[in-house]
This record gives sequence, C-alpha cells and structure tokens, in this order.
Amino acid sequence: MTLWFLRGIRRGVVTTRYPARPDGSAKYLPTPPAFRQRALTVHVADDLAGLCPSGALRREDRVLVYDVGRCTACGRCAAAAPHAVTPSGEFELAATGRSELIKRIQLRESR
Repeated sequence: MTLWFLRGIRRGVVTTRYPARPDGSAKYLPTPPAFRQRALTVHVADDLAGLCPSGALRREDRVLVYDVGRCTACGRCAAAAPHAVTPSGEFELAATGRSELIKRIQLRESR
C-alpha cells in the first residue's frame, strides 16, 4: 500500500480512474432516497419522518421536507414504503449552499 501511494504521488496520480470512467462498484453503494410524489400522503410522510434515524425527513403542513445533507442513506424509508420511496442511484451530491440540500415535496390529497 505504501509503495502504491508513493508511486502515485511521484507520478501525480491523486485519484483512481474516476471521474474519467465510472467506478463499477458505485452500483453497490447505498444512495439517498428518491420520492414518488403521487404516492406521498400525509399519513405516509408522518410514518417516514417517524422512522428516519437521522432526522432528514419531517412534515410541514402538506409538504415533506427532505434534508439531503442529513440523510445517511440507511434505506429505512424505502423498506417501509417501497411504493413511495426508491433508491435514487445518485451518490454524488454537491451544493454551493446548505439550503440547496433541502428539498420540499408536496404531498397529495388523501383519498
């Protein structure tokens, strides 16, 4: 490991082949959730907010507030409501401001 590190520094290599080519192992990484707005009701949003261990989900009136910066991609929300939540497949998240990491998702009317 040390030789590889020194050889890389000497040659100017500071990363692997990423981002020139996608890393094949990325498909196995846990990713933050993506929400299906049509399936999100007040009841579902309350359930999801109640089981989120990092506090990344909360409900404000008829809006699910999702804080991407607090999400640990644990997958509990997707396991609890697979009809409303799926893995996003995106593990590269960047923002220039903290407020850009907070998503507001309108909830649909309960029927």
